[in-house]
Amino acid sequence: MKLNNLRPAKGSTKSTKRIGRGQGSGFGGTSTRGHKGAKSRSGYSRKIGFEGGQMPLQRRVPKFGFTNINRVEYKGINLDSIQSIVDNKKVTEITKEIIVANGLASKNDLIKILGRGELSAKVTIKANAFSASAKSAIEDKGGIAEVI
Repeated sequence: MKLNNLRPAKGSTKSTKRIGRGQGSGFGGTSTRGHKGAKSRSGYSRKIGFEGGQMPLQRRVPKFGFTNINRVEYKGINLDSIQSIVDNKKVTEITKEIIVANGLASKNDLIKILGRGELSAKVTIKANAFSASAKSAIEDKGGIAEVI
C-alpha cells in the first residue's frame, strides 16, 4: 500500500447532485427550486424570525422592563454546603479555590455566602460577599468571615 493508491472504502462516498446542467440531466429547468417565488431566486436568504410576511413574533410581543447595567451577579453558596465541605475534606479555611474545586462555583464567579443551614465548625471563610445571617452564624461559632 502506497499513498498514491489510497481510496475511500467502497460505497462510503457519493457523487454530488449536479443541478442546472440542462434538461438531459434531469435536474435542469428550475434546478430543483420549483416555480417562481423568493426561494427560487438567486441570492435568496430568509431573515431570522421571518414568518412568510405575517408580523413576526418578536415584533408582535411588546417590550417591557429594563436591564440594569450596573448589576453585580453573585453565585450564592449556603452554610449547609460549606458544612458538608468541612465534614468531607477536613478543612479549617474555605477559599474560592476550594469552592471551585468542589464544583459549587466556576472560577469566574463572584461568591456570596448565604445563611441557609447550620454551621457547626469553627471555620475561616474568604468570599466576595456575605449575607448578614451568614456572617453572624460564622462569627457565633468563632469563625472569621473575610471579604476578598
